Amino acid sequence: MYISLARKYRPKRFADVAVQSHVSNTLKGAIARGRVAHGYLLCGPRGVGKTTLARVLAMALNCDNKTEDGEPCGVCASCQRIWSGSASLDVVEIDAASNRGVDDARDLRERAMYAPSGEGHYKVYIVDEAHMLTREAWNALLKVLEEPPPRVVFVFATTEPQKIAQAAAPVLSRLQRFDFKRIGPADVRARLAAVLEAEHVESTPDALAMLARAADGSMRDALSLTDQTLSLGEGALTAERVREALGLIAEDEYLAIYDLIASRDAAAIFPAVARLVDAGADLGAFLGGLADVLRAALALALGDETGGLAELSDRTRDALAQRAGQLDSGDLLRMLSTITELEPRFRRSAQQQMLVETMLVRFALMDRTVSLEEVLRGLGPGDGGAEQGSARPPAKPTPPRAPAPSRSAPPAPSAESRPPISVAALRERWASIIAQLRADGRLTLVAALEHATAVELSPAGEITLELAPDFAHMDAPINNGARELLAAIAPVLDGATRVLVRVPAAPPVRDGATRRLTAESVKAERLSSLRRRDPGLDAAVRELDLELLD
Repeated sequence: MYISLARKYRPKRFADVAVQSHVSNTLKGAIARGRVAHGYLLCGPRGVGKTTLARVLAMALNCDNKTEDGEPCGVCASCQRIWSGSASLDVVEIDAASNRGVDDARDLRERAMYAPSGEGHYKVYIVDEAHMLTREAWNALLKVLEEPPPRVVFVFATTEPQKIAQAAAPVLSRLQRFDFKRIGPADVRARLAAVLEAEHVESTPDALAMLARAADGSMRDALSLTDQTLSLGEGALTAERVREALGLIAEDEYLAIYDLIASRDAAAIFPAVARLVDAGADLGAFLGGLADVLRAALALALGDETGGLAELSDRTRDALAQRAGQLDSGDLLRMLSTITELEPRFRRSAQQQMLVETMLVRFALMDRTVSLEEVLRGLGPGDGGAEQGSARPPAKPTPPRAPAPSRSAPPAPSAESRPPISVAALRERWASIIAQLRADGRLTLVAALEHATAVELSPAGEITLELAPDFAHMDAPINNGARELLAAIAPVLDGATRVLVRVPAAPPVRDGATRRLTAESVKAERLSSLRRRDPGLDAAVRELDLELLD
């Protein structure tokens, strides 16, 4: 009789359980030192070894030949029965998905009162899918978990411990909880390589990488998928064989889509997606695979040539390395964020193909997106605003002032390279001026200037900055840093000579009077505060006549 790989190679010792050493070492130490608890809660994703460790624990508790460090022998009759899941007087496995009611819990409680079958043995109850138990069932078990009979151990395994916390929070304080880790692709590949070697089957690294990625952190799934692939025929386990058996999308398809995005060929997106659909591809799996490729490309763009590429085949890693630089890290990050935001809506949509197509077209046209700063720069101050159709007359520029003669000062740039200063021009370049001061380390001055707004400019080049009454204390840093501010303005605007700070008086409040807040007044104050803190937004409100909605 054929035994599946997942059952045939189920670990028989604590040391053989992959990745979960933080759990297996603790359980083994508890057995060796005689400190076995009466209840354990094993939590973690599916297929990571929860039930396996529960069985190994039961084997070790009832093995007559266990080692001094707590490892079961794995070959005695008791170990063999427990490992294979056969009937055992001392070990009972219960599936809570089909035995979840209060009557099942009461039956379990009554059976726990019977002593183990042999001297020195333990009765072990393994309850799988424990989160399926009802609140009433947990209440029925609460007393026996609090005061269990001697030499009785309960092991609860679950993928959703939060449901137990919601249904029966008091139970958690009576159990020792262990959280299992997801099994990484490298550990899955190593385990598959060892299993295939024991089965005398040759394999390629790319095939193992594809199986590890498809298993999604589950060792049981990895072995089951390997079984499925081996059923396809004889011979070596290759990437093509895995792809054919599991219906996976070829990595060349992801690279082809990547090339279309990089070349901005939006028109070719539709036939490319249609080709995938005609081939029967799962578009949900396609999104996940595309995210893996974009993530690897982002890792390369950021200088990581190891971790981000671990889940891909060697061929795909080389192909992405050759394409490095075609998409910058900012674009790749936005694409990954878009896929993450799309996935919940994608699963519920009846138009999945259209969602994928429109998403990819957006990726291909991403370079046509312009920022608000570029729009404002296109509007421009003065005559630039008139050229964009502004009805406002252009502002009269202040004539450039000749700088005071100095023997050591370098010659000033020409008027063509430095436009004359104006309130509009200063507000437009305010963000870049603050960025320069921040780069120079003038952080205190920057913090104050972020709350200031340029409101006036005298013919003599005196700039008046206004602070709201709430930020009146910011005037001192600005006055102390006026020289540095003028030095930052000089390379971009001509004619600034002095900086003045003005703080308008707060409106008087009559004694005993209270201010009536309305929705409009709150919105107006919020917009005013945002405009003071963000010169770019202030310019946008003025130029585009924007309104604060929320």
